[in-house]
Amino acid sequence: MTLFSLLLQVDINNKINNAPDSNYEIGVFIGSMLPFVALVIIAYLVYRYNKNKLNQD
Repeated sequence: MTLFSLLLQVDINNKINNAPDSNYEIGVFIGSMLPFVALVIIAYLVYRYNKNKLNQD
């Protein structure tokens, strides 16, 4: 599993330096931030669900 994750690591600076235009840089930035934002949203939804469940009891 560790070997697989090492193969999937992406060098963002290399992608930005080889970018065809500035729009590609924006896409790389959004793509790198998207997993973090998704985890924050999921964590908030779980928190809200458990908070509402606790208040109903």
